[in-house]
Formats: sequence, structure tokens, C-alpha cells
Amino acid sequence: MIHLDKTHDPRKNADLLVRITKKHLNIKKAIQETEQIFQEQLEKSISPQKNKIVSKKVPISQKPLEVLFRFIAKPLRILERTKTYVDSEGNVSPEWMTKLDREYDRLVTNLTREVNVVDYGAIGDGKTDCTAAFNKAIGTGRVKVFVPEGIFITKGILLPSCTYLIGTGKGRTIIKLHDRAGKGTRLITNANHWKGNHHVFVEGLSLDWNVERLGEVKKTATWGNHSSCLTYANVIFGWVKDVEGINPGLHCFDISSTLYNYGGDGYRARGGSMYVWLDNLNGHGFGDDGITTHHSDYIMISNSHMCDPSGRSHRIGFSNSNGIEIDDGSRNVLLVNNSTARCFGGIEIKAHQNSSAASNVQIVGHISVNDNRSYNFRHIGHHKSTDIESKSAYHILATNLVAIAPIFTDLYQESAPRGMVVSAYKNVVINHFTLIGDPDYDYKGNPVIAIQYRARNVSLQNLSISNFRKAGVDIKAFGGVNRAKFVQIRNVKIQNSAPIAVMGLKDSNIHNLEQVLI
Repeated sequence: MIHLDKTHDPRKNADLLVRITKKHLNIKKAIQETEQIFQEQLEKSISPQKNKIVSKKVPISQKPLEVLFRFIAKPLRILERTKTYVDSEGNVSPEWMTKLDREYDRLVTNLTREVNVVDYGAIGDGKTDCTAAFNKAIGTGRVKVFVPEGIFITKGILLPSCTYLIGTGKGRTIIKLHDRAGKGTRLITNANHWKGNHHVFVEGLSLDWNVERLGEVKKTATWGNHSSCLTYANVIFGWVKDVEGINPGLHCFDISSTLYNYGGDGYRARGGSMYVWLDNLNGHGFGDDGITTHHSDYIMISNSHMCDPSGRSHRIGFSNSNGIEIDDGSRNVLLVNNSTARCFGGIEIKAHQNSSAASNVQIVGHISVNDNRSYNFRHIGHHKSTDIESKSAYHILATNLVAIAPIFTDLYQESAPRGMVVSAYKNVVINHFTLIGDPDYDYKGNPVIAIQYRARNVSLQNLSISNFRKAGVDIKAFGGVNRAKFVQIRNVKIQNSAPIAVMGLKDSNIHNLEQVLI
């Protein structure tokens, strides 16, 4: 069984996918196939119109905090889904990447200085407080700041617009929070969350949030988008490349709005980030999520690996700590060739009950190893028959996924392992999905894939499922008043797995299913 630890090089994920699946996919054709299924699905379903405001008038609950958030929120609009392109070498990118490339050229052109932080008094001895040296070197921006090898202690770094902060690589250049930094400190963030910043680039660093300084506290984070290794809030045109996040109180990397917003489904936060690319990131020991996005648009996350959260920003045993989380109000997010291990969720696409769901999310290539729920798509609080139906949980496309041996976890003790869960979301297409269980592991009769709780228009195609011998069923569509509807399964090979292949679907919804029990 494969094991991916914190030293895993995520740039190898594309090759690792081939080795695990034993498929040499033509990724361009596979994505086209996924999108064709999606378009056929849209023709048969009721979908929100692009650029339409989801709800101008949403009933206000009796919760004072939700009422307060309404005053600083804006109505949710449904965006047109971003197109995805594949070049001749198989590299996947969103259509807006050409725009971001032009903005990178603009960033480089606008840099008026190149400086070394050592020349401003920084000492990488792991002892000296270098906060003032970083502040002097960065100044008001329009600068490329080089950080050499060493361990540089700071109480937090603020990056103004047109700033390029670069080190010598993960594990060589380490920026570490000071022992006296507050619990809510962000190790690196942009300078102005309210007015916003633009053209910010961070590259070639390890970011150590130094959670050890807090001792045995009950929770390692404060509130909102604080307590993380790197936070971009209200940033337009941003890059984070070749960076490691170590033991943050909350998140390793958070692409966010000025404030999170909980004004209800149909509303989004103001001040979201736009056009941000995260590439070749590693993260571990996070109190909540490794990489997360909130109320932000046009985000790409590629060739990154998140593993082994502490879960310490949550109550013990109730830690929703995900490797990669596409959260409240995020739109047009593309994930390419990432990996996760031993998290609660490998990839979770979701929203809280009192926020709008993430929408227009596309995954191309992902490896989940020993996550409790390899892929978890849900809008919390919009599942039950008595709940209000989600106005915003739309459009997930995924191609070339791998789920290896999901397990029970102390992170969330009541959660049964799943290869995938789809709840509340409409228009979900999963194409080329390989699920490999541990034949000796006790899954306690649970299903491997669960389609449930008001999920609508879900297509599963080209699946390979094996070795979940102690699961109860491989694919289950749950019934009841809030049952999943319009679920299609096509081209599924099941070998040496659960005694029941599919439960809860009519035969007319199942095409070309092959089950072999050994």
C-alpha cells in the first residue's frame, strides 16, 4: 500500500497517478469526455442561469450574527464556468491563466528594486528577531526581496502590492514565528485586507508557524482567517510557489476574503481574492485545513501535497481538517494533480449552513491516501427534508481521481470512511475514478461511495473499485424523502470488493457493470 508523508514531492503526482491506476489516459480527451457528460446532464436538468443573482431576498433567521453579516455581504451571482485547456505536453490550465501570465510580466516590470533581507539586518540563526529587517527591506512594495538559507524569526510579515518574496527553497529558507507572537498571527499575509492588494508573489520558502510556542492550549486558532502560515485576503493577481506550511494553528494556505461571511445561502463576502495560482506546495500539522479557499474566484491549485493535520483548531474528536478545502462562496476553482494523506477529507467542496456553497469546481487528477473521506462534497444544513434546499451548490467536475484505503480517524471519531460522498450538490460528474481498499480492513459494512441527501444529477463513469471486502456496498444512493435523484452509473469494474455492488438505483440507471467476487 502506498504511503505519502510530509516529504512527498507532489511534482511526481502525475506519474504516480499512472502507476496507481495503470491507465495512460489521454488527459485532454478524458477532460473533454467529462465536459461532454456534464453538458448532456445540463440539458436534462434545471440549472441556474449564469450571471443571475441567486437571491435578492433571503429570509432572515433569528440569529443576530447572521443578520449582522447580511449588512456586509453581497448577493451571490452564478458565474459562467471557466474553460479548461490542455497543451501539447499535457499541462492543464484554466482559460484565465493567460491573463495571469500577462500580470506576472507586469509585476516584473514594476519591480524597481532587488534586495537581500540580510543587508537590512536579518540574521538567519533561528534566534534573532528579524521583523524590522523584513519591514525595511519590503518597504512600500515594488520590490523583489531575497531571503537566503537559514531560519529567520519574525512576528509576522506584511506584503504590499507589487512584492516578490523569494527564498532558496523548502527546508533551506525557513521563516518562523517568534515565540511571543500572538495566537491570531498570520505568518505571511498581504498588507491591507480592507483596501486589498495586487501582484503578490511568495516563492521558495518553508513557513513554520511555531505552534509549539502555545503549549497545550485547547484550540490553536483564534477566529476568521487568522492563525495561518500564509493568508491572501482581498488579493488580485497572486502566486504562491514552492512553499511549505508547517504546523499552523489554522491553515497552511488560505485564499480568502477580508472577512468570512455567514449571512446565509445566497450571499457572499466582499473583498474576495481573484486570479491566484498555488503550485508545488507542501503542508502538514495544520489545525484545520492544509489549503482552503473562501469567497474567492479564479483559483488554481496544482502539484501540491497536504497531510497529517493536528486538528487542534477544533474540539477533540470533531475536527473537520481537510487536505484541500474549497469552501464558502468559492467559484471557478481548478485543482490539478494534487495529493492528500490521513486527513478528515482529502478534498472537501462545501459550505457551512449559513453561507453560499462553492460552485464551478473542477478536479483533474488527485491522489487520496488514508483520508477518512477521500472526496466529500456537501452543503451543510441543506441535507434533510426539513432543511431549505441549497441555492448555490452547483457544478462539480472531476477526472482521474484515486482513493486509496480510506480509514476511521481520531480526527472525527463518529465519521465512517468513504471513498466519496455527494450531498446536496447538483450537476456532479466523476469520470475515471479508481478506488482501492484494504481487503483486511474492517469497514463495518459501510458503503464505499455514498450519493445522498438531495444530491441531484450525479454521473459516475469509468470506475474501478477493488478490495473493499468488509464494506457493505460499493455504491449506494440513499433513499427517503430527501433521497438522491437522477444518478447515472456507467462502465464500472468491481473486483474482490463488497458483496453488493450497487444499492438504491433502478437498473435503467446502471450501464455496463462488471462485478467479480473472489
